[in-house]
Amino acid sequence: MSQVMDLAEFDRSANVVSLFLKRADALGETPMLWSKHDGEWRAISWAEVARRVCLMASALRRMGLADGDRVLIVSENRPEWCISDLAIMAAGCVTVPTYTTNTTRDHTHILENSGACAAIVSSAKLAKALLPAIVQTDLCSHVIGMDELPSLQGGNFDTALFADMLTGDAQAARAEVEARLIHIQRDTLACIIYTSGTGGAPRGVRQHHGMLLTNVAGTTAVILEDFHLDVPEKFLSFLPLSHAYEHTAGQIFPVTLGGQIYYAEGLEKLAANIEEVGPTIMVVVPRLFEVLRTKIMKQIEKQGGAAKWLMEQAIALAARKAQGRTRLTDGPLDFLLERTLRPKIRAKFGGHMKALVSGGAPLNPEIGQFFDAMGLTLLQGYGQTESGPVISVNRPRAGIKMDTVGPPLRHAEVRIAEDGEICVRGELVMHGYWQNEAASRAALQDGWLLTGDIGHIDDKGRICITDRKKDMIVNDKGDNVSPQRIESMLTLQPEIAQAMVAGDRRPYVVGLIVPDADWAREWAAERGLAGDLAALEPTAPFRAALREAIDRVNRELSVIEKVRQFAFADEPFAIENEEMTPSLKIRRHKLKERYGERLDRLYRN
Repeated sequence: MSQVMDLAEFDRSANVVSLFLKRADALGETPMLWSKHDGEWRAISWAEVARRVCLMASALRRMGLADGDRVLIVSENRPEWCISDLAIMAAGCVTVPTYTTNTTRDHTHILENSGACAAIVSSAKLAKALLPAIVQTDLCSHVIGMDELPSLQGGNFDTALFADMLTGDAQAARAEVEARLIHIQRDTLACIIYTSGTGGAPRGVRQHHGMLLTNVAGTTAVILEDFHLDVPEKFLSFLPLSHAYEHTAGQIFPVTLGGQIYYAEGLEKLAANIEEVGPTIMVVVPRLFEVLRTKIMKQIEKQGGAAKWLMEQAIALAARKAQGRTRLTDGPLDFLLERTLRPKIRAKFGGHMKALVSGGAPLNPEIGQFFDAMGLTLLQGYGQTESGPVISVNRPRAGIKMDTVGPPLRHAEVRIAEDGEICVRGELVMHGYWQNEAASRAALQDGWLLTGDIGHIDDKGRICITDRKKDMIVNDKGDNVSPQRIESMLTLQPEIAQAMVAGDRRPYVVGLIVPDADWAREWAAERGLAGDLAALEPTAPFRAALREAIDRVNRELSVIEKVRQFAFADEPFAIENEEMTPSLKIRRHKLKERYGERLDRLYRN
């Protein structure tokens, strides 16, 4: 495939599948999807993926699925996820991605709301939560297992193995798909992605083919205009593909770009996977950047001596650059860092990283400055599931400013409403929520998507976000306080792993704190104590240590933002206890349900 990429090609394409097949025809036997088996990375070629997509699409139609039918995917990130997604669209159906962490109750809600008539599930483990929901709703007629599935009494559905559906005449299947694609246009529904539910029950966002193609055209323009296009670009897929961010940026983007996708083995092996794969682009959520920053800092601090000095100098240099007050000595210092510290850090990220892209939640500017200090380009993006999801991203040509999310993408029109709400218009905007006209009317007004985010546009055309409109704390005096800003500052402290602040209609802000377990063990060991958090938290010295960390943050905050009182959470916020979304954002309503009384007591003390 030529290295010259025609952006107009994205505008001309009628649907995602047609552009995928065009790439597959051009790239043929070159690798496309990589996964690890028995310690070795193994690839499936573009031609083979295309063959499997067409055969799977034909098999779905033979099952009786018709245009517009919804099909669930419940699977970890793996090659079959991508093949299933493209095959569902190629069959004229609609993909409904669901999280692997969903409970039976979650699956029941999505099945009832979407009316899905078929489901593709990866394993017996994930089927345990899904199959009871299928039996209860009695909507799915077909369940396809990527691996063997358990039997279940009372199920009124057929089962099939994924591999068994990839048989037949591949040429005839391709011809069937090509004939069907003529009728799949840019405004045709491609998938329904359910929001992760930070504030309540998930809603199904209707994403059409043009929405996805416009999004990937905008992100492709960033690569072409601000970097250079490598053939192939390498992507390491880690975030759940059921999330719009990874689905578009981590799958549809590389598929339409002609890139290669490597599927990470999991969080515990992520660092090793990055180093051995050498990705050129990686999309990550802020929480993971915070974890990576902490690990890097701890490793360098343990080395001590010159390594620690170089890190401190690099961080100070990045801070001066961000503030526009560089020194004459910064040039030689930058040269020294490029010959010593930074190559070692870049090697840990595979040595070929073009850009790390942060999205899904606000990124603390200090995190961005740290990665810049380490010689890695970090771009903060902004968007929502309702916008495909990318609206804007930092771009080197516009000047990367870490307290902004960059200028809007190509074909994305952005304006700021009178109350400061960010509004976006264009083909990247959803057609509405599935089976929810009231919510659709509230979110879409006169063609504009009301994002619910508050912000402004700076003199360079970059979007600056101050907070979520619905999350904003309004104290008893009517002052507005941004909780996300305070929380991100708190979690930068080595003593604090997680935090949520509250104070709506109250006289001051209070915090719910999860201490950092590693720090707590070290703190206890220095004093000859056991490192059990439950035993430490009630003690005055431990509370004083956390109070000191909070006070360090308070010194950087205004009077109305300061955290006056705090309480400890009983356990870390996690996906499993439903206090975090699968994209690692805190679920405020869940935390307030559980700890509301505890936080209320802080105002009586």
